[in-house]
Amino acid sequence: MKRSDFRFSERLRVRWAEVDMQKVVFNGHYLMYIDTAVSGYWRAMAAPYEDTLKYLGGDLFVRKSTLEYQGSARFDDVLDIGVRCGRIGNSSMVFNAAVFRQDEPLVTGELVYVFADPAAQAPLPVPQQLRELLQNFEAGRPMTTVRVGEWAELGEDARAIRSKVFIEEQGIPAEMEWDDADAACVHAVAYNHFGAPLATGRLLEHVPGVAKIGRMAVTQAMRGSGVGRGVLDALMKAARERGYREAVLHAQLSAAPFYMRTGFITRGSVFDEVGIPHVEMVCAL
Repeated sequence: MKRSDFRFSERLRVRWAEVDMQKVVFNGHYLMYIDTAVSGYWRAMAAPYEDTLKYLGGDLFVRKSTLEYQGSARFDDVLDIGVRCGRIGNSSMVFNAAVFRQDEPLVTGELVYVFADPAAQAPLPVPQQLRELLQNFEAGRPMTTVRVGEWAELGEDARAIRSKVFIEEQGIPAEMEWDDADAACVHAVAYNHFGAPLATGRLLEHVPGVAKIGRMAVTQAMRGSGVGRGVLDALMKAARERGYREAVLHAQLSAAPFYMRTGFITRGSVFDEVGIPHVEMVCAL
């Protein structure tokens, strides 16, 4: 197998605890590496595993796993674990995997999953929606759609995400999260193949010529997947279309590196907002 055979790969670094007395990765850990990459594969499809399988009314059970060893990884090696869906049967799915050190394949694997009733553990037909999701991903098609519109159109989905992220997860008081500006803002919400909302943000005028982006939130399972970047890009595009020359935002300090990678720069010192350290960031449009 070659790296180019895989649309998706997960990068991992070998930890000391994973090396055996022969000073190579213990053979059983490669299954853990592949399992970690499979979780990333679902994230890359914008399909949070637990929520998606619950929506589809089933679960996946491993029927068989096979590994072939061509080489050995060692402590501190950087590995790329490629995963792809090779075949979909009536109730089973075959996933191929390979562990690469640079371009060298060290281990190849095949996992057979069965889609089944989670209670009875009896096989069920693979849902058509899941077939389409896997086929579209392997064909290189986009996994998310970002809709831009008004609160009346997108507010219910945006509210659900912000409630989960800001109020439940970060403990921000509800009265500090909701304001009258929502009704006048431009909102963006990212959806997956099943129509589930995954991320949101909003845009309003800060001062003439300057747009303010805020309330950027991504559901926990989808962070690091690129879905937040899709929402930000949609809001920046909306700002340009409305003639703004600059975008400004108040970034939580932990999120500042994300915005820096998209072209924002910090301005001023760190300040407290709703009990969380923030920094102002700006980007020319």
